Amino acid sequence: MVLNNIENLLEKYENGETSLQEEQQLKDYFSQDTVAPHLEMYKPMFTYFLVNQQEQFTKQLPLKTKKRFNYKWLSVAAVAVLMVSVFVTKPFSTGEPTFTDQEIIEINNAKEALAIMSKHLNQGTTQVGYLDAINKAGTQIDYLKEVINPMDRILKR
Repeated sequence: MVLNNIENLLEKYENGETSLQEEQQLKDYFSQDTVAPHLEMYKPMFTYFLVNQQEQFTKQLPLKTKKRFNYKWLSVAAVAVLMVSVFVTKPFSTGEPTFTDQEIIEINNAKEALAIMSKHLNQGTTQVGYLDAINKAGTQIDYLKEVINPMDRILKR
């Protein structure tokens, strides 16, 4: 009767339908020295489960919490460095820029060169002023084409 019960429990175990108490009965049966010869192949599996059930993990795990970096203070420090660099690199001025004599000469030379260039550009724009009239005439010709061929105008829409 006991052998029949063990075989039924094994069948249920293979189908995944056993309860914890039934699995414990199977473990107890296969932990004995005497097991039916045709069930000997299950003995190593259930003895492994018994040994594994008694194992415990004893190694200490170091629990280190991850420190979060506070980016707010980083932005405050960046603004402070920026403000200090502005005040250090730019001396306090009276409002009037001070130039050396050589710099004033170079500024005047640059103004003269730009005035000459501006004069030549203005002459060039007056010489190409007729292009505006040609452009206007071209749009009028396009309008005349629409007047001449009204059917094309109707079909385009």
